[in-house]
This record gives sequence, structure tokens and C-alpha cells, in this order.
Amino acid sequence: MSSGSPFLQSVREAVRVRHYARSTEKAYVFWIEKFIRFHNMQHPKDMGDSEVVGFLTHLAVDKKVAPSTQKQAYSALVFLYRHVLEKPLSEELEAVRAKERKRVPLVLTINEVRKVLNELDGVSWLVASILYGSGLRLMECLRLRVKDIDFGRRCLVVRQGKGHKDRVVTLPDRLREPLRAHLAQRRAVFDLDKQRNQHSVYLPYALKRKYPNAPTTWQWQYVFAARLQSYDKRDRVTRRHHVHASSIQKALKYAIGRAEVNPLASCHTLRHSFATHLLEGGADIRTIQEQLGHANVQTTMIYTHIVKRGGLAVRSPLDWLDAPSPMSSPHRPLVTNDA
Repeated sequence: MSSGSPFLQSVREAVRVRHYARSTEKAYVFWIEKFIRFHNMQHPKDMGDSEVVGFLTHLAVDKKVAPSTQKQAYSALVFLYRHVLEKPLSEELEAVRAKERKRVPLVLTINEVRKVLNELDGVSWLVASILYGSGLRLMECLRLRVKDIDFGRRCLVVRQGKGHKDRVVTLPDRLREPLRAHLAQRRAVFDLDKQRNQHSVYLPYALKRKYPNAPTTWQWQYVFAARLQSYDKRDRVTRRHHVHASSIQKALKYAIGRAEVNPLASCHTLRHSFATHLLEGGADIRTIQEQLGHANVQTTMIYTHIVKRGGLAVRSPLDWLDAPSPMSSPHRPLVTNDA
């Protein structure tokens, strides 16, 4: 089955009708196609619970995927049977679960964050500063519109974040002037697009029909617009979209290498660092939960474990000793010949 088959196209349409993110659409189509190929190209309408269990078990046992990966595949198949085939699966499938891996999020120190930001400039620096200064996810930052920045109240409004929820987050004072300068440059680009009659921007859901003039107004423009205009396959329109996530990710990766900090750090590491440093600074866990947009405070509690494991939590008994270290004394050998 090719990715352009009528059946997979019907899956895409079902996803779009429900206003899911494009990344979700791609992931669902990917797993549904994998499911069909695993069962030798049988049509999903001729399969059911047992075939889904077999596929999920295969992912856990043979492919040894992470729990989150297996969960994503399961969500795709639940969506397929519930919304496309209208033949819901059983609520509890007895598939072998992928082994849980308890991992503490990677967090940079304040000095490491400073070193990374010093290696960035321009839009990359501004985006990374917002990720760390406001705790946003990368796509939440890139999807910011001009109207979402409130300089008066010193806040950013995140629209349709994870879970389709809006929230208000802090705007660091240090970013107010850089943001104003960036918006001035962005306005110049918008005015030039307007002269060419190419200043329309993408609006989600039915907003374009509800507010027909909104796509061409300044307030609805992306804060971090792409350098070039691009063709939108969904709407079949050429317009200026927001900066692609990969360009920021690549810039940050190079900066992390030059700063010589943990090479596994990423854009999301800045969000983890934001929450951890707030907690270390005495912020309330509920406040951090609201800033991050977590639905459950238990998700936010993971940062308390990071703080507890940090250097400020427990003092080593070795530090209680008054004896000098042999490393600091040139008269004491590090290795002896005593039996």
C-alpha cells in the first residue's frame, strides 16, 4: 500500500477534520501503514483486536521500542478503528507492554545555558532565549503571532498548545527590547510582502472564514517568519510560514558543540532547565505547572527529583573530613607499595 492510497488519504482527511497537528497526521499514517504491512497487506476492516495486539506485541518484543513509541502506534490504531472504520477496539487490549524506562530529564546549569546562548545570534538566539526564559516548547514558540506578545503585561499567550490548551507565560524583561527590535524588522518584511500582495498568512480551523480580513493583517503574522515563502500543499497557496523547526534545532546543536556542554542537550533541554531553575529559585510547583502547561501536577513533579539529586540536596560525608587530599600534596604518593 502506497502512502498515496485512497484509504490512507481517508485517514488524513479524518485527522484534518478534527484539527490535529500535521505531525500527528504524519505519525498516524506512518503507523497505520506499518500495521497493514505487518499483516501482509490485509485491509484493516478485516482485522480487529487480535491483529492489533499482535502488532503492538511485535513492537515491544521484536523491535524493542520505547513505551512512548508503542503508545503512539496504539493511539493511531485506536483512531483508525474509531473514527475511520467506525469499529472501535476493546478498551483494554492485552498486548505486551514496552518496558518502562525511568529517566530524569537532562538539565543544563545556569552557566551552561549562558555559554550556549552566547554561541547563538539573531533569530536562533531569540527563540532559544524564549524557550529558556518562558519555558515554551519549540513549536509553541515558532507559532507565536504578533498579537500573542503583550509588552504591557509582560507576557506571552500560547495558543493551542499541547492538548489544545491556551496559557499565559512570563515574558522575561531582558527580551522586551530584543523582541521589539525583531518585530520592527519583521514589520518591514511584512510591508514589502504587502506591496507585492503576498502578505496573507495561514489561519487554523475556520478562522479564515470567520475573519476574512485577518490573514492579511499585521497582528496575525508569525513573529518568527521564514526567510522565503513556501507552497502549502493543503491549501495550495504560496505564503510566508513560520521558521522551520529544523533550522533552530540545527543552530542550537552547533551552539551546544561550540559551548562544549552535554552533547545530548536539545531545544527541549532549555524547557527542562527553565523549570528546574525556577524550582531551585523557590518557585511554587503549581506556578511552574501553569507556566509549562502540564495537565497533571505529577508531570511537573519530575523536576523535584532533579533538584533532590542535585548538589544542593545532599552533602557527601567525604566533605565532613578534615584530612587534606593527596591530590593537593606533592609530598604524598598516590600509589604505595604496601601489601
